[in-house]
Amino acid sequence: MLSISSHQITELLVAWSEGDRTALEELTPLVHAELRRLAHRYMGRERAGHTLQTTALVNEAYLRLIDWKNVRWQNRAHFFGVSAQLMRRILVDYARERQYLKRGGGALQVSLSEAAAFTVEHSSDLVALDEALTALSKVDPRKEQVVELRFFGGLSVEEAAEVLQVSAETVMRDWRLAKVWLLRELDKNSNEA
Repeated sequence: MLSISSHQITELLVAWSEGDRTALEELTPLVHAELRRLAHRYMGRERAGHTLQTTALVNEAYLRLIDWKNVRWQNRAHFFGVSAQLMRRILVDYARERQYLKRGGGALQVSLSEAAAFTVEHSSDLVALDEALTALSKVDPRKEQVVELRFFGGLSVEEAAEVLQVSAETVMRDWRLAKVWLLRELDKNSNEA
């Protein structure tokens, strides 16, 4: 396994954002394992038998990342924070599409007995969490970012603090308050359903 420092990754990210295509070629294999780890973490929260695979999630996130030509990458943590946000978007879009299809959008007609054979999917949980996070971002955008970086991105408190340019204590406080807020919001929404 190639050992490379966070500083070296940051240098490659900066060079890439300045238009150096060779930096992207050097960067890709170095960040691929970390992107897979993020994707695996996301997919670990999905229901068994999910049709979107880790590799497909990594590939889709990578394709979206290389389209970000004008991003000024601050550092490794910033890059993986954006990657986590992209993966969240991909999974939420996928879950919404599955719900659309489950509700009959573009589907073939089946009998009631055939429909009863299908299991209930957890895509609605991810959509509910995304909606709660969107609501949180309207109340307190930084707390939403902390959740996204810590929960979805797997960043440490220190890495999240670096991305957000706040202290680690601020991240911990935001993390605790955001979890309470989200639990209350999700509980409220489940009681309304």
